[in-house]
Amino acid sequence: MNELIRGIDRETAEQTSDTRKHSAAGKPGSPIVFAHRGASGTRPENTMAAFRRAIELGATGIETDVQLSADGEPVLIHDETLSRTAAAPGCVVEKTYAELRSLDAGSWYHPEFMGEQIPHLDELLKLAKNTGIVVNIELKNTVCAYPGLEEKVIAAVRAHGVEEQTIVSSFNHYSLALCKKLAPEIRTGVLYMEGLYRPWDYAKTLGADALHAYDPAVTADWVREALEAGVDYHPFTVNDEARLDALIEMGAAGIITDHPDRVVRLLVQRRVDSEL
Repeated sequence: MNELIRGIDRETAEQTSDTRKHSAAGKPGSPIVFAHRGASGTRPENTMAAFRRAIELGATGIETDVQLSADGEPVLIHDETLSRTAAAPGCVVEKTYAELRSLDAGSWYHPEFMGEQIPHLDELLKLAKNTGIVVNIELKNTVCAYPGLEEKVIAAVRAHGVEEQTIVSSFNHYSLALCKKLAPEIRTGVLYMEGLYRPWDYAKTLGADALHAYDPAVTADWVREALEAGVDYHPFTVNDEARLDALIEMGAAGIITDHPDRVVRLLVQRRVDSEL
C-alpha cells in the first residue's frame, strides 16, 4: 500500500509540474485546487513567491485579486489600502505602478520574504502560460470603481493566450455581466456570501459559469441542483480537512483554500482507496 501511495504521489507531482493546460471548467470528484492568493498559508499572499509555492504544492489553480494603479496598470493585491501587506500609507488607486513596485510586500509575513513585490497581472499570466495552471482573477471593484478594469484584464488574458485557463470573479455582478459580454469565451464566477435563493438560476441571468460562494452557504443538495443546471460551485476559503473532504464528496468543481497541499493529499488518498 505504501508503494501505491508513493507511486500516486510521484504521478501527482509530475502532472502538476508539467506544462499541460488545466481547464477552468472543473470536474466533480476532481476539483480545481485553487490556492487562495497563492499558497497564502505559508507565503505572503498575492506575491510571486506564493504563486510559485502553490504550484510546488500541487495546486491546479491560483486565486488572486486585481486592482488598478493610479496610472492604470493591473496589480495583484487584496486590500484597497496598503498598510496591512505593504506597510505603506494610502490606497492602491493613489499610487503609480512604479511607486507600488517600490514597496515591500513580503516582510510583513516573515523577514525571509523581504523584497517581495506587488506583482503585475502579466507576471501571473506568464506563469500560467508556462505551467498550464488555472487562474481565478477576482476584480476588486466594489470599493473602488476602477473604470476600464474589465477591459484591461480581458485584454491581458487574451494577449497571453490563457482564455481557457481563466475564470474571472467579482462581488460586483454588473462587472461580471460586462465581462461575459466582452469575452463570452472566458468563464466567470459569482462571488457572494450567503442568502441567495437558487443562486444557480441567478448565475444564468449573468451568463456566469460558477458560484464562488462563502463556504457556509454550500450544501450537498445545492451543489447537486447547481450541477444539474450546468453551474459549478467553487467554495471559499476552506482549510479544514474534514470540510474539504466533504466538499469533494459533494461534487464541488473547485475549492479555494490557503493550503492547496491539503486538498491534494485528500485527492491522492481517494485515488489510493479506489485502487485498493
